[in-house]
Amino acid sequence: MGAGQKAEDSEIQEKYGISGALISAVDLTRGLGIYAGFDILTVSGITGYLDTNYQGKTEAAISALQKVDFVYLHVEAPDEAGHSGRYRDKVQAIEDFDKYVVGGVMEGMKAFPEYRIIVLPDHATPIAIRTHSAEPVPFVIFDSRVQRNNAVTAYDETITERGDILSFEEGFRLMDYFIKGE
Repeated sequence: MGAGQKAEDSEIQEKYGISGALISAVDLTRGLGIYAGFDILTVSGITGYLDTNYQGKTEAAISALQKVDFVYLHVEAPDEAGHSGRYRDKVQAIEDFDKYVVGGVMEGMKAFPEYRIIVLPDHATPIAIRTHSAEPVPFVIFDSRVQRNNAVTAYDETITERGDILSFEEGFRLMDYFIKGE
């Protein structure tokens, strides 16, 4: 962002007409959240590593949805494990994310009659190269109002290679699709 000017419609309220909150242990992500007009939620024990307070993050996200329309819950552990190059840490980070974040959020969302959830990494960080890479990242959108399509049976990087799966050349279009259906 540097010394540039603020982009048009940078705030989520202005662009989509919704309110939002953000949970993250990463300063850069929190800064982007401030820029987007999110309420920045403080959760004790969040670290950005394997020892982060997953339960606190999910509880804060569910609680925030009583007040805001959208919550961005950021988990840094898989990225940091990729940077370390430690395979076991990367597997643990992904398994913990699935169990504590996806599982915890899905359980908490049962309190709401209708909802949409999107799950995705912000970028790939393969352990083989220990840095960010530009490969497409997989995402999944769950909408409680829509009958499930069983065409996809796994969530992993290989789904980005399928020609029959929704994809976006420009990453920002994914948010438009998720929020507005466009």
